[in-house]
Amino acid sequence: MLDRRAFLGASAGLCAGSSPLRLAAQGYPERPIRLIVPAPPGGPTDIPARLLTQMLPKLGQPLMVENRVGAGGAIGACAVAGATPDGHTLLLGNTSVLAIIPAVSAGAGYDLKNFAPVAKISESYQILVVHPSAPWNSVTEFVADAKANPGRFNVAHTGAGGLPHLTAELFRASTGVDLVGVPYKGGGEAVTSLLGQQVHCTFEAISILLPQIREGKLRALGVTSRSRTPLAPDIPTMIEAGVPDYEVTTFYAVVAPAGTPQAVVKQLNAAINEGFGTQEMRAAITKLGSAPALGTPDELGRFMAAQTAKWADVAKKAGVKVE
Repeated sequence: MLDRRAFLGASAGLCAGSSPLRLAAQGYPERPIRLIVPAPPGGPTDIPARLLTQMLPKLGQPLMVENRVGAGGAIGACAVAGATPDGHTLLLGNTSVLAIIPAVSAGAGYDLKNFAPVAKISESYQILVVHPSAPWNSVTEFVADAKANPGRFNVAHTGAGGLPHLTAELFRASTGVDLVGVPYKGGGEAVTSLLGQQVHCTFEAISILLPQIREGKLRALGVTSRSRTPLAPDIPTMIEAGVPDYEVTTFYAVVAPAGTPQAVVKQLNAAINEGFGTQEMRAAITKLGSAPALGTPDELGRFMAAQTAKWADVAKKAGVKVE
């Protein structure tokens, strides 16, 4: 479980010792900044939002977090997409909200053109895990067995169109295996089902799986990063294991409504990069199962576009569509 206190504790020293940023946009911000979080309080998307409340007041106005839950994050995203583009309403989104939903749902009510990219915050990955009693010690062994027994093995995921579901569909397409998907309400239920040997495997976030792996309750076969991640350096990548070009990234990022002045976007980007770029914050983010992934607004825009195109292609080939 993510430790919210670790995030906030690390940010306290950061904000106390930082020098104020010079204002890049004349008169901005003129009032408190509203940050929409399309997820419940206390969860993994909410935690970096609370951290941002410690950073952005250096701009001269407080940051007010507003949790807007519903439709897998689309309600919060739509609220920001339709907001006045003046930098006073922002969205903290994740892979699902900023790439998956626009890729698989024609009725989401928004797409990437509705947003101005501001700053990526962090990246993480998923791990393919099986029960320790399973006969497979590598991805290669699992794939060979699954190919020899099409339709015999199943994979737990968090519902149609979710990232774990599309991660599994990408695995099926990349390896040619026939796995039966078993949907659950959330990642916790999917992992519990695997622990109880009710399913054969699942893909889930590093932050969820590492404690189970370290305690020997689950066996890791491969991580979805392109190269070995310092978050789990002993686990081989799926690419190392023989799955070509297999990479799945989980990310968190801040966006604003399309049309937000570039001077405001640059000012916000500088504040976020400065705050998340300290040694203390990097250590805190790593401890919680992610890695800092800072950059420019243009880099974030290209990244989100590539991610959306990737998952749209995976969903189309797998016949996944969410109304």
